[in-house]
Amino acid sequence: MSGMSGERVHRLRHSVEVAAPAGAVFALLADTARRPLYSPHVLHVEQLDFDGVRERLRVWESAGGRIRSSILVRVQHPHERRIEFVRLGHGTPVETMSGEWTVEEGAGGRSVVTVRHEFTVAGGRDDDAAGEGLVTGDNARAELESLRRIAESRAGLDDLVLSFEESVRVNGPGELLYDFLYRAADWPALLPHMPRLRLTESSPGVQILDYDVRLPDGPDAAVRTEGSVRLCFPHAGRIVFKQTLPSAPVAAHTGEWSVLPDEYGVRVIAQHTVLLDEGAVQAALLASEKAAARARGKLAATAKPASGPASPSVLELARRRVRQAIGRTSLAILELAGQHAESSVRTLPRRPAAATSPLP
Repeated sequence: MSGMSGERVHRLRHSVEVAAPAGAVFALLADTARRPLYSPHVLHVEQLDFDGVRERLRVWESAGGRIRSSILVRVQHPHERRIEFVRLGHGTPVETMSGEWTVEEGAGGRSVVTVRHEFTVAGGRDDDAAGEGLVTGDNARAELESLRRIAESRAGLDDLVLSFEESVRVNGPGELLYDFLYRAADWPALLPHMPRLRLTESSPGVQILDYDVRLPDGPDAAVRTEGSVRLCFPHAGRIVFKQTLPSAPVAAHTGEWSVLPDEYGVRVIAQHTVLLDEGAVQAALLASEKAAARARGKLAATAKPASGPASPSVLELARRRVRQAIGRTSLAILELAGQHAESSVRTLPRRPAAATSPLP
């Protein structure tokens, strides 16, 4: 069969059964703003326009070890629980990419989610088609599994997601603030909790960070390795990010650093959106209960995890701890950025010119 390009059309279909009502699952799929939270490969989404049915998005995603961006056009059919999509400007070797999401109602309050892809590659080369099929298939399976896990959470999504920000007002040049935030590779020399950070810039404005974080409540040598991808928009004073190696109980973490001049000076802001892993919260509760039981000398030989959803008090405690940990770290970075700008001492070399937006 031939498509518009005259090349062979390759088709993929992936499905998952979800123990949740079809309407609730479709609402998750329709929520563009939260897609980076439940799509492991989606790094950042910006809505360009939306008329209530048809929306146009710019999407940055990881694909086979590369970071790429494209325009995604989606048309929602809520009464059919179906979303059509067409991807534009995805780059070689893909020439065309389209498909649809469907959510079908099943028995007993269950549902089946299916995503279909149709694509062509330049020249119809089998190796290119196989490579794109592998990447698309891996991303589809990971996204479906994440969607299933979130939809089946016994706690409501609003209880698992928290959004917050820290900000500092600075009497200094916004360019120096952005310079400090941009040059994350220099942070370990200034931040005691970050002993190592390796930054690579795969293309102008696209930064990949691999770093260690010292645990505040662990022994001196206790560190964990984390990672993130940052998309830098220097002319807008923005750096958006997604953590690619979140630590429990965090399932996903996205955010933005922004520099906003106003009539009183400059505000530098760190915004965060975090999705908690309900299972990890439960595991932390069980570990805490075991530790308490050991302290009392009453630990049973075969301890069993608590059944049922995490209680509101446990979730609230997890939310508060995550909020405090991330907030403390980001506030320390903001304050250092302010000191860097207000001192007007160029202790860091000026960054090279960057593109106005990554991967245009």
